[in-house]
Amino acid sequence: MTSIRIGALAAHFGRDVDRAVSKIVTIVDSAKRDGLDLLVLPDASLGGYIDSLRNPDVSELPPTLDIDGPEIAAIMAAAGDLTVCVGYTELAGGLRYNAAVCLAGDGVLGSHRKVHQPLGESLAYAAGDTFSAFDTPVGRMGMLIDYDKTFPESARTLALDGARIIAALSAWPASVTDRASSLPNDRQSRLFDLYDAARAAENQVVLVSSNQTGVMGSLRFLGQAKIVGPGGDVLVKTRDKGGLAVVDIDVDAEVDRARRGLHHLEERRVDAYPNLLNEKGSGS
Repeated sequence: MTSIRIGALAAHFGRDVDRAVSKIVTIVDSAKRDGLDLLVLPDASLGGYIDSLRNPDVSELPPTLDIDGPEIAAIMAAAGDLTVCVGYTELAGGLRYNAAVCLAGDGVLGSHRKVHQPLGESLAYAAGDTFSAFDTPVGRMGMLIDYDKTFPESARTLALDGARIIAALSAWPASVTDRASSLPNDRQSRLFDLYDAARAAENQVVLVSSNQTGVMGSLRFLGQAKIVGPGGDVLVKTRDKGGLAVVDIDVDAEVDRARRGLHHLEERRVDAYPNLLNEKGSGS
């Protein structure tokens, strides 16, 4: 078993794709010098996020990119042996997706299209429909985007598919309905941290959570990038400003240790959860 160095980034990325590519290449170069093996960048790093969750301006949506396009290729060329996860707006089949790609110097390792959509996001993006793990130089991984991590089934599906590392890429803002005077006291700030810890602990995986910072339209992003161990303990975390959370961890050793006494995936009672197969849960 071998320790790897993981980094989760909190930073601001706007509409200028060329500037974002240059910024990401600089960050990747720095991460390689610092010996990182895995770097998780925020959602919408290439082209920014929408300007509102209630009524996004459809005339000013983030630019669309191709997974095989020159922007992704430039990051791939810079990555070398470093595994990088990055968010962007994908155009595929005439539809726009809030998407993420995991890559290294020799190609694309995995991809994900955001499945769960809050409020008015469906006005800007089509929804993905699957969660799949994939193999990487740092082990088997899966990705979530933003609101995906609110739903336990998302991370559980990845863990059941063998993921031991889950990269959760976000452009997660402060509350749009009940904004607090300071970000640390914001309802969404607390939920963001809670979901990170819960998804790691319930699946006994390492969760790497990135997020945007700054402002886009009416949205003010939380930052709070972090790396969470398989017991739900936050190993390292940034605050609401930009920063890189870095930790050295033997993922297999930590996951195996967490599952040695209580193995949540094996000890499930799927026969007792029939409503999980229903389109709508039944209330009482």
